[in-house]
Amino acid sequence: MTETLDTSPIRLLIADDEHLIRGALEALLGLESDIDVVASADNGVTAVELALATTPDICLLDLEMPQADGLEAAAKILATVNTRVIIVTRHARPGVLRRALASKVSGFVPKSTPAQDLAHVIRDVAAGKRYIDPEIAAAALTAERCPLTDRELDALRVSRSTTSVADIAKQLHLASGTVRNYLSSAMMKLNAVSRHEAAEKAWQQGWI
Repeated sequence: MTETLDTSPIRLLIADDEHLIRGALEALLGLESDIDVVASADNGVTAVELALATTPDICLLDLEMPQADGLEAAAKILATVNTRVIIVTRHARPGVLRRALASKVSGFVPKSTPAQDLAHVIRDVAAGKRYIDPEIAAAALTAERCPLTDRELDALRVSRSTTSVADIAKQLHLASGTVRNYLSSAMMKLNAVSRHEAAEKAWQQGWI
């Protein structure tokens, strides 16, 4: 009995808030006979909604997007959709790769990757493989380990979008005093003079 090979195209969702880059990826990857761009989005929230609606084989997500970044969107998508995620980024901050792998992302590539090479990565990931850009992987291996707890990271992450401890506490469902303790501990560990400086240092390392 002859085995029937699946020749259907790879269904791809692209999310990137930069219109020119998103349009270029749609056009170039759309030229590949075995890749079908089924949806595109300019922010993380819309990417999640479209992934639920279209159930693509692969989601190609920009790391830095408004409303929800690529890793936040990836976590929500992978929790509900049978798909695989590739993250693309212009600035591969060291700790981001560890977060990506923890989120079960299947690919991590720089935006400088040529479209033809990206198409190969998409095919490999669709076939069940994992691809991490070698330079990003090397940088992650030598990166400083994060000294912060998950709650300290949560407090710093939220503090990047608000200046009020009360607002941070409300979003995290914690008491204001507890949030102050987390922020103070994070500042001390990162040798920062303010929570904003601590948040910036954590962001630069890719921890948040």
